[in-house]
Amino acid sequence: MSADALLEVQRLAVSFARRGGGWGAPRFFNAVDDVTLEIKAGEVLGLVGESGSGKTTLAKALLRLYRPSAGRILFEGADLAALGERALKPHRRHLQMVFQDPISSFNPRHTVADSLAIPLRLHRLCARSEIAARVDETLSRVGLSPALRDRFPHELSGGQLQRVAIGRALILSPRLLVADEAVSKLDVSVRAQILNLLKDVQEANALSILFVTHDLHVARYLCDRIGVMYFGKLVEIGRTEDVLAAPRHPYTRALVDTLKEENAAPPDGETTMAPPSMTGCRYQSRCAHAIERCAQAHPELLEIAQGHAAACWRSRELASRDADFDLVQER
Repeated sequence: MSADALLEVQRLAVSFARRGGGWGAPRFFNAVDDVTLEIKAGEVLGLVGESGSGKTTLAKALLRLYRPSAGRILFEGADLAALGERALKPHRRHLQMVFQDPISSFNPRHTVADSLAIPLRLHRLCARSEIAARVDETLSRVGLSPALRDRFPHELSGGQLQRVAIGRALILSPRLLVADEAVSKLDVSVRAQILNLLKDVQEANALSILFVTHDLHVARYLCDRIGVMYFGKLVEIGRTEDVLAAPRHPYTRALVDTLKEENAAPPDGETTMAPPSMTGCRYQSRCAHAIERCAQAHPELLEIAQGHAAACWRSRELASRDADFDLVQER
């Protein structure tokens, strides 16, 4: 674990039971498959990729909302993947999440004040007499009037409710905030306000954020580094501008090409469907540059430049050629 790492993930896998498939089909599939990465103290790390790529599953596994089937999650000297619920409790206040749909993440029978006070009571972070003041302070901190404290979730707009959700996470003074598509269901103007709020909060508190998104425009604005996921695999990771300016995995390049046109469609194919083979590179059936070796094994992440790595057998070749990937097929 590097000196500036807040959390380190080592060869993490998350498996789910597979439904159907017929006799002899595998009983389980890995929604997250052998992922290794670290989140540095005070950085915003983005996870991007198509629907079904494993972004949200990985994010929830880091908070132990899903139990990993293999691998380690190292945080403050502990392996979260190996801990039971009682041993996890002291760490939970430092690992908080903001969900995609704000309305469904709140109890409709609780007021705003109740929703913000419950985490304080559960973790016993302050005296009962101080809770009301902490609630009002947190509402102001996320740009809301304390006058909203007695409102119910259905009485707030989507943007207001997402601010409350951010406040509910921040009230525990976490070290890592996981935001799962936290702006995708908001109007464009409100989306910009929430992104600015996250940016301000992160800078003011040196907070680490894992930001899950399918929107590369959002990732470019908010994230210091981005990791690209495909079929449960991390296929590229690096500083945001390095990855977007010079992608070294063919799938990343396909995603980056969608930035050039406002209404561009995502790359051909659906990540929610099983690939033709799970023995080789996950992307081989969609890759114009696949070689025989791609069918034999999925490549490990290989560092191409400082802090920039890609999981492609031809990543060094791609890095040494022009950005258009005009390569001669090898067989």
